Amino acid sequence: MTTLALDCFYSLSSPWAYLGGPQLQDIVRRHHVRLALKPYDFQAVVPQTGGIPLKTRPEPRRTYHALELARWRDYLGMPLNLEPAHYPKGAPSDPNWNKYAGWMVIAAQVQGLDALPLSHALLRALWAEERNTAEAAVRIAVADENGYDGATLQAMEQSAEVLAVYRANSAEAVELGVFGAPTFILGDERFWGQDRLGFLDRALDKLRAAD
Repeated sequence: MTTLALDCFYSLSSPWAYLGGPQLQDIVRRHHVRLALKPYDFQAVVPQTGGIPLKTRPEPRRTYHALELARWRDYLGMPLNLEPAHYPKGAPSDPNWNKYAGWMVIAAQVQGLDALPLSHALLRALWAEERNTAEAAVRIAVADENGYDGATLQAMEQSAEVLAVYRANSAEAVELGVFGAPTFILGDERFWGQDRLGFLDRALDKLRAAD
């Protein structure tokens, strides 16, 4: 059986990546795909590729975003705070506030670890548990709680190797036309959003049938 490669481009501040986490885990398990999580610089990339960051959208689109989050939260039965305490409403005091967790995920992958449980735990911490994942101590605790060596991963976050991967992910996102998060890349197909995971699942079924 051929091992298929699946890339996930996203930000560790994306509520949609959080909502899609369990279904993504199920898809990876059932199809035995090789998943590469690719946190990227959302704020730098999406203006180049046609995306519109939430904070710069007109008010009608921002309110609709909240409505859709509530709908999906209720439909999936997942806890989610529509206005989490540690999601900046204006310009963040730390411009890297949502990058640290992504760097930790990359660090886990650099170590050869399955980073998907860590990624989902960090997203859950921000969107459902009112924990500030911009704080190193919080990230370390979340990692430890999920069976990782949090201190080691946190120490690697801003290493040359991790930051080089982050820059490469961002450049690749621009090249592939990624304009939102999460975006899944399977071969030459893009699937934008957790609500497209059903299409991704069916595409993998077709590839498996043809294998």
